[in-house]
Formats: sequence, structure tokens, C-alpha cells
Amino acid sequence: MSSPPILYCRCAYAKVVPKEVKDGVLEQLVESGVAFESVADLCNMSAKRDPTLACYAQQPGLKIAACYPRAVKWLFAAAGSPLTEENVEIVNMRTLNADESCAQLLGEPSGEADNTTQETE
Repeated sequence: MSSPPILYCRCAYAKVVPKEVKDGVLEQLVESGVAFESVADLCNMSAKRDPTLACYAQQPGLKIAACYPRAVKWLFAAAGSPLTEENVEIVNMRTLNADESCAQLLGEPSGEADNTTQETE
């Protein structure tokens, strides 16, 4: 069985995720050897209505390392590529540290992790 696809957002322009968390998650993903895709900034991609978002939205079991789940869902919807609850798990790097984020990205199957879609302010 292959691992779920992972999309890592660098949040390069918004700068809302702590640098040490972003760097730690990226380092652990690279060291893990799992395949993942990295994008500079989902906010920017959404603003430009990047068609790549539609490709990501259609991937079953997609795990996204970014910020608040409600924001990520809105970004995809605003770009015309809404995410569905059944096919995505969003790991909030704004509220989790690098180790917690990677544990959810790499360890637990989609939909079974705690705190991934928590809507906290």
C-alpha cells in the first residue's frame, strides 16, 4: 500500500507559520524518504487561481501541511477547487510543533489523527 500524498506549504509570502516549525517539518519530510510536494505559498496559488490546486484537490487521502484547516479549505474553494472532508487531512503548523506535525503527516492514516482539522483561533 502506498502512503497518502503529502503537500507541504512553505507559507513563503504570508509568513504566518513559525520559521522553526516550517524548517523542522521540511527537514523531517526530506529525512523520512517519503514522496511529498512542496509549494511556496497556497495563499498565492489561490489568489492566482493556479490550476495545480485542482490536481491536488482530487488526490484521495491528501495530507496538507499548512495553517488553519478552515483557511486552507477556503483557499482551495476560492480557487475553484474545493476540498472534501473525505479526501483531505490538514495539519496545522501554526498550532503544532514540527515533531507533532510530522507525526500526523507520516504516522497516522488520514482521518484518524487528532488535532489535524481543529478549528482553533
